[in-house]
Amino acid sequence: MKQLDGRCCRAASVALAVLVTNGFTSTGSAGVLDRISQEKEIRVAYREDAPPFSSKNKIGEPVGFMIDLCREVAKKLADQLRLNSLNVAYVPVTAADRFEAIQQNKADLLCEPTSATLARRDVVDFSIPTFVDGASLMIRADGPHDLKAMAGKKIGVLGGTTTEQSLRSTLETAKIAGDIIPAKTHAEGVAMLEEGKISAYFADRSILVSLIADSKAPGKLMLAENYLSVEPYALALLRGDEDFRLAVDRALSHIYRSGEIAAVFKRTFGDTKPGNVLQTLYLIAGLPD
Repeated sequence: MKQLDGRCCRAASVALAVLVTNGFTSTGSAGVLDRISQEKEIRVAYREDAPPFSSKNKIGEPVGFMIDLCREVAKKLADQLRLNSLNVAYVPVTAADRFEAIQQNKADLLCEPTSATLARRDVVDFSIPTFVDGASLMIRADGPHDLKAMAGKKIGVLGGTTTEQSLRSTLETAKIAGDIIPAKTHAEGVAMLEEGKISAYFADRSILVSLIADSKAPGKLMLAENYLSVEPYALALLRGDEDFRLAVDRALSHIYRSGEIAAVFKRTFGDTKPGNVLQTLYLIAGLPD
C-alpha cells in the first residue's frame, strides 16, 4: 500500500510539473481579464500618426475615433467585471511594431485603424468590426487625377501595411507600372506629395480627409474620386484568449445596439453622417445577448 501511495505521489508530482511547465495550474490559466480585474487597468496601444482614428492632440493626449471607442469599451468592461472604475493606460506604437505590442503582452487592445485580415489572424485575434473604409488617392490639384494617369509616376503609401499590399495589387490588376514609395508615417507621405516628390499618396479615405485638412496648403491637395479597396477595421487583441475577446465583443455589441456609437462617431466626425455601409455595419455587427 505504501509503495502504491509513493507511485501515486510521484505521478501527481509529474502531472503538476507538466501543468506548471505549460503555464497552467489546476485553476486554469490567468487571462487578460484576470489581470485587468486585479490591476484595475487596461493597456490601450495606439498610433500617433493615424488621424482621425488615432493620434495625439496639441497637448499630447491620445485622440480619435478608435481612442474614444476603446474608452467606451473600457467602461463596459468595468461594468462586466463589477469594478467602480478602470484606468486606461496608453501605449504608443507604430505601424511596424503594433502587433508585437499585443503578442508580447505590452498592451491589451490595439485601438487604431487596423484592417482585419486572415493573414493577421495568424498572429493576433480581432474583435467584431469597428469601422469600414476604402482606400483612395490624395493628389495635387495640378497633378494626375486618376489611377490610369499614374502610369510611370511615383505613388506614396504607408510602408508595411495592408494598404501597401492593396496598392500593389490594384496597380498589378490594372496593369499600371507605377513606382511605389513607402513612407514611414502619413506626415512624411503628405510632405513628399506637397514637395512634388510623389504624384499621389494612397491611404484610407477617412485618413486622407484628415491629412488634407491638417496640411500646410489644403487648397492644393484633393481626393481622387476612386475607391480602390475596402478596409474592414477591428480591434486587435491577444490570440487565444477567448474570454477577453468575448468581453470586448459584448462591450462593442452593447455600444452598437444601444445607439451609443452615434455619440462616439460625432465626437470625431462632427455633423457628418456615417455612410450607408457604415450604418449597416453597426446594425448587423452588434450581437444580441
